[in-house]
Amino acid sequence: MRVVPTWDGSDRAAGSHQQVGYSVGQTVAVAIVSPVRGTVVERLVAAGCVAAADEAEKLIGAAPDDNTLEAWIRRREQGEPLAWIIGTMQFCGHTVRVDHGVYVPRPQSEELACRAAALLPSEGVAVDLCTGSGAIAVHLRADVPTATVIGVDVGMREVACARRNGVSVLAGDLDQPLRPKAFDVVTAVAPYVPTGALRLLPVDVQRYEPRLALDGGDDGLHLIRRIVVAAGRLLRPGGWLLIEVGSDQDQALSPVFAACGYYPATAWFDEDGDLRGLAAQAKRSGC
Repeated sequence: MRVVPTWDGSDRAAGSHQQVGYSVGQTVAVAIVSPVRGTVVERLVAAGCVAAADEAEKLIGAAPDDNTLEAWIRRREQGEPLAWIIGTMQFCGHTVRVDHGVYVPRPQSEELACRAAALLPSEGVAVDLCTGSGAIAVHLRADVPTATVIGVDVGMREVACARRNGVSVLAGDLDQPLRPKAFDVVTAVAPYVPTGALRLLPVDVQRYEPRLALDGGDDGLHLIRRIVVAAGRLLRPGGWLLIEVGSDQDQALSPVFAACGYYPATAWFDEDGDLRGLAAQAKRSGC
């Protein structure tokens, strides 16, 4: 158990010792003082963490004892994803477990999850392809509890993680384990970074996160094209496919959408004006 006393404003190095007296009934406890928040923030800032203050709060709040906290800080200083260290993260307001080695859901993917939930009928059926930790499926299940939501992933580590998050998951390659013409919504956050651009990603992302979840091939669309085709087989007429993309990939995908029987896709952008995703409605099933 870790006891964190009220900090007196002075700065101490991580792992320092101090006698602290406080009353619990008639008893007085003496505890090892954990690194104070300010010190943890400073270390994370020095390590290049953009959201150092927020991460410090999460590390301090989740660590069961001082030794664990110090070990976690050192891991984060080396660039290991925070979600792997503490085991969970927040996605669309839900606590999602993220096992070590599983792709960490990005905040930008919350927009896709919210748009998909708005399009999912109350008694509808949705599938999240390349589900990973199952974060998008978790939100769909919570936001439309009367709908049926499943996930699919080719990786057994990801399948196990999503199941721990309460998602019904099938192991398989995209639509391979699924019945055609049975879905109202198909979602996917698949790798879409061109192979040549992987070197431009943050060093810690390159070092730690699974390349399979990042590398989209020569133009970034190797798997995305397959998903558009697969969703064309899975969707009922009027159903929706929502995928995450970037750069000018919407233009490259337009012929694929047309060939697979979709209406022209609608794009959404982030606050900086960068393309973040596409939503396309199926005119007919099949591709």
